[in-house]
Amino acid sequence: MVNEAYLKRIFQAYYKEKEKEFPFVNLFDHREFGFIPWEKQIMIRHMAFKNTEDLLKYIIENGPKHVYSSGSLYLQPDNSEMSKKQYLGCDLIVDIDVDHFYTPCKDDHEIWICKECGANGYGIQKKCPKCSNTKFKIINWICEKCLAAAKNEIIKLIYSFLIPDFGIKEKQLKINFSGHRGYHVKVEGERIRTLSSEGRRELADYLSGKSVSLGILGLNEIRSTIYSFTKDNIGWAQKIINKIEEILQNCSYTGLIVKLQNYGLSENRVKSFMNYKDDFLNNLLNKKNIWSIEGFGLKTWQIFLNGIISEIGIEIDEPVTIDIHRLIRYPGSLHGKTGFKVQELDLGELTDFNPLNENNEKNDPIVFYSKNLLKLRITEPIIPPTQIKNETYGPYKQDEIIEVPHHIAVFLLCKEVAELI
Repeated sequence: MVNEAYLKRIFQAYYKEKEKEFPFVNLFDHREFGFIPWEKQIMIRHMAFKNTEDLLKYIIENGPKHVYSSGSLYLQPDNSEMSKKQYLGCDLIVDIDVDHFYTPCKDDHEIWICKECGANGYGIQKKCPKCSNTKFKIINWICEKCLAAAKNEIIKLIYSFLIPDFGIKEKQLKINFSGHRGYHVKVEGERIRTLSSEGRRELADYLSGKSVSLGILGLNEIRSTIYSFTKDNIGWAQKIINKIEEILQNCSYTGLIVKLQNYGLSENRVKSFMNYKDDFLNNLLNKKNIWSIEGFGLKTWQIFLNGIISEIGIEIDEPVTIDIHRLIRYPGSLHGKTGFKVQELDLGELTDFNPLNENNEKNDPIVFYSKNLLKLRITEPIIPPTQIKNETYGPYKQDEIIEVPHHIAVFLLCKEVAELI
């Protein structure tokens, strides 16, 4: 418990230092709060506070590992029975976390450790190559590439869906870097708060592309002729056409072949598409709705278009969007798996934001940055390299004694891969 006691102490010191500038969330006194302590990894929830001063007093006294508040609003947010909280509505929450989708960089920094034989390695494994066991301890890591992938999904969500399709205004958006492996967006507003869980499920399906019906959009076969939609159609039809045009205009010859193969097209269908791609692009640009490529029947077009849809859809954590009683990380709080701050961002700041090497001091989530060194012992078989503030630390091996800057030490301790010595 030495590590946890140390981390709790420095978390408390941070909150004490920042108590006069701790963020405030709208309708604060109608929200439920939750905490996970360092001592027991069990959520303490059904709590309420009248103001940020009371919240900070609790946080400074208890130094929790994680701090959460509800997207939902209640008349009695501290009632322990959901049915008696007197639900008033819920903000729309969309969470994007690289835990929930593949990025190529995971092959370089995700660690698996077999629970049966102790074998370990980098990447993602379905079964142990040594003993065939399928149960692993997974050590999730972060890098600029996977965090950039999560940020790109958030940007796509806002500019390709929330603003154009749902008329969401910038002032309704509350954007936060989670402090670990992703971002979340909270959309506030009286109308959005009336959405039921089922309505939120439909919205989640729309954002991910699961609800897209190509037949309803206009893809049909009549007397062996394929009729489809044009970019004059709004919503998903327009997104699909725009994406196809983008791919055909910007993708290299080899890159396009690989993409078509990944969609699931056979070798012959790929060859046929490549032969007709210029004519097909010309038809799209001229808004012609008759699509003719040799060997492409309705099923082949469906395979192709579903591949396009998979690139357009947003990689969201759907249960977070659907669950009206879900708690999300409180802005300005510290993430207990990294020691990084849950960083609020304006929409205009999002594109240039780089959590591992942020130049804007106001938005820097690495709050324990220091050149002072701390001595640690590595406790896991292998630890991938960590690049923060343009410096790389590691890789490390079990029982290795290291001296690293304070912010790196806090990160490794929070990831539970090292111990103080």
